[in-house]
Amino acid sequence: MMRAMPRSPRSHPIQLLPVSGIPEIKRGDDLARLLYRACRLSGTPLRGGDVLVVAQKVVSKAEGATVELSSVRPSEKALELARRRAATRSGPAKADDPRLLEVVLGQSRRIVRDEHVLIVETHHGLVCANAGVDHSNVPGEDRVTLLPRDPDRSAARLARALGRLTGKPVAVIISDTFGRPWRLGLTNVAIGAAGLPVLLDLRGKPDRTGKRLEATIVAVADELAAAAGLAMGKARGIPAVIIRGYPFPASRGRARDVLRPAQEDLFR
Repeated sequence: MMRAMPRSPRSHPIQLLPVSGIPEIKRGDDLARLLYRACRLSGTPLRGGDVLVVAQKVVSKAEGATVELSSVRPSEKALELARRRAATRSGPAKADDPRLLEVVLGQSRRIVRDEHVLIVETHHGLVCANAGVDHSNVPGEDRVTLLPRDPDRSAARLARALGRLTGKPVAVIISDTFGRPWRLGLTNVAIGAAGLPVLLDLRGKPDRTGKRLEATIVAVADELAAAAGLAMGKARGIPAVIIRGYPFPASRGRARDVLRPAQEDLFR
C-alpha cells in the first residue's frame, strides 16, 4: 500500500518589487536616504522583514570607489600583461588597456588565469573577472568602478540607516554579476550582506520523505541576489529590488561567510 506524502506547510508568495526613480549616484550621496525615498515614490515603501538587494555599482559610486583611467600610470607588470594578452586577443581591445590592467592588479591578491579573460582573486577573497573593475553604467569613457572596500560593512551601514529611516528591521544584500565555472552566462551573487542568514544549513534535518540530509547547505543570500537580478537588468536603470515575503530570522550573517575556505577548495 502506497503511503501518502506528508503535506507541506502552506507557502507564502515571494515578491520581487523593482525600485525605480533612483538618480545617478555621485560620491558622497546619502544612498540610504535616496533608496528610502525611491521605495516610497515607487509605491512600495519598505516594510519590516523586507530584503533590499542593491547593485554594487551604486554603492561603489556613493563611496567614491571609482578611478579615472587617465590618472593611472601602468606598471611594467601591467604593460607586459597587456602585450601578452594582445598577442592572443579574443575579446575587446578595451579589456587589454594597460591602465585598466593596472587597476585590476591593484585590486587583486593573485591572478588565477590570464588567458582570454583575466580571472583574479580580489583582496576580499572573491574570485571573479577583472577583480570586479567595470566600465558599464558609468558616465564617461575613461572612468571605471571598483568593488566596495568592505561590502559587508557597506551593507551593514545601509541596513542601519534604513532601519533608522523606517523604524523597522530591513535586511540588505549588495549584489554583483559573476560568471561561473562550467556554466555559461552571468548571475547575480551576494558580495555584501547584513541582517539575514547568508547560509541555511539543513544538514541533519529530514527531507520530505524523512531521509536525513547529509550535505545540504543553501546559499540563501546568493539565491536572493540572483532572483533580484531578474528584476534589475543591465540597461533598465533599476539598481535596487525589494524582496518581500521571504521569511528569515534576524542574523549577523556576512557575505564573506559564503566564501569557501582555501583548505576546502578542490580547484586551487
